[in-house]
Amino acid sequence: MELIMKNMFQSLGKSRTANRLAKKYGLRFGAARFVAGETIQQSIEAVRGLNQDGRVATLDHLGEFVFSEEEALESAAMCIQTLDAIASSGVKSNLSLKMTSLGLDISRELCVNNMKRILDCARQHGNFVRIDMEDYAHCQISLDIYRELRQEYDNVGIVIQAYLFRTMQDIDDLHALGANLRLVKGAYKESPQVAFPEKSAVDENYKKIIQKHLLKGHYTAIASHDEAIIHFTKEFVRSNFIFIEQFEFQMLYGICEDLQKQLVKEGYRVRVYVPYGVDWFGYFMRRLAERPANVWFVLKNMFK
Repeated sequence: MELIMKNMFQSLGKSRTANRLAKKYGLRFGAARFVAGETIQQSIEAVRGLNQDGRVATLDHLGEFVFSEEEALESAAMCIQTLDAIASSGVKSNLSLKMTSLGLDISRELCVNNMKRILDCARQHGNFVRIDMEDYAHCQISLDIYRELRQEYDNVGIVIQAYLFRTMQDIDDLHALGANLRLVKGAYKESPQVAFPEKSAVDENYKKIIQKHLLKGHYTAIASHDEAIIHFTKEFVRSNFIFIEQFEFQMLYGICEDLQKQLVKEGYRVRVYVPYGVDWFGYFMRRLAERPANVWFVLKNMFK
């Protein structure tokens, strides 16, 4: 049943029709727990609340269904407005983005130009931008563009997914760049030809890439709610004398709040991924696919 539900939500997340309906009816049925709102101001207030108890953030203006150059330019403009709002409000937050929202599926040149505009703005504000990794079809081109951007910008990082077979080699290839990486397990449905199908294999590969990137001396964001992975990381950095300034834990807005606060009390940096915007449906479906407990939360809200 869990697998059936996971596949169903992953498929719904890619549906253009379902996405249009979600935009029409707004943040209902529990989505507001995981999405900070539809406006920049709502997201800034959410980050301000996180900052008050010691957590930092990364804001993401949600947008995955971009089919025209005009929409891609609008999405880039929203990223720039978000960076401006972070700077003017004084909240502690980076920016995360998906390159498909900037026109990657329309034109590589369009996407790169949008990325450079955003990175120029971030550099002006002394801020940092994280490129979210998407499905396997976008993996290679995302890494290629990241390498191109790193020739000019040092305020950009990218995400690496533990469930892909290629990931260990990607970590090695990015070493020369001194890449700032967010390491995740991976949330997209992929073929067993390119990704580990078993959770245990993903977990083991995740531990290996955490070890590898930390030992190479590069900044590492460990993005997981898995307490076993978090405990493993804490023990590993302690036994290998890795400075606390070299890594951070990252978690999603609305998930494992108590764990986030506990890690802050222990002295670790915790960054919360805070999504906002009207194009929230695909993101929400992936959160439901990841954890059955999220589904029951939504169902309870519907009956209320």
